[in-house]
Amino acid sequence: MPPPTAFLGEFEHSIDDKSRLAVPARFRAALEDGLVITRGLDRCLVIWDTDSWRVQAERVRTLNPWQADARRMQRHFFSGAVPAQPDKLGRVVIPQFLRAYAQLETEVVVVGLADRVEVWSKVAWERERAEAERDSAELAEHLAATPRTAD
Repeated sequence: MPPPTAFLGEFEHSIDDKSRLAVPARFRAALEDGLVITRGLDRCLVIWDTDSWRVQAERVRTLNPWQADARRMQRHFFSGAVPAQPDKLGRVVIPQFLRAYAQLETEVVVVGLADRVEVWSKVAWERERAEAERDSAELAEHLAATPRTAD
């Protein structure tokens, strides 16, 4: 399997009146063969390239269906998933139910997070980024003390 795509950076974009989002130019090559858009965990949307989607989908699919939390996570992740194909201009249609979930109006921020892309409302992203910047030292210390698990 090829190494995961490195999606990096933060880009302000807008969603047009036909619910289309222009994928940032530097992400287009990795997504030109298709992508999956789904609900994120923090009221944002997540865009996966097809290889990364397969990896994450398998992780969620194999959660124990006898556990209520696992079933709830599977419902959240899979019921909101929509395969998409960018058009010739690199735009993808964001379905209305996903726009409503992430509270996306016109102004959005597209954020690269290594193996995935998140789409946030501009207001929610500014709040999230400010909190992360304020708490970054504490977050790093906490995460450094957490044992790593193998994927």
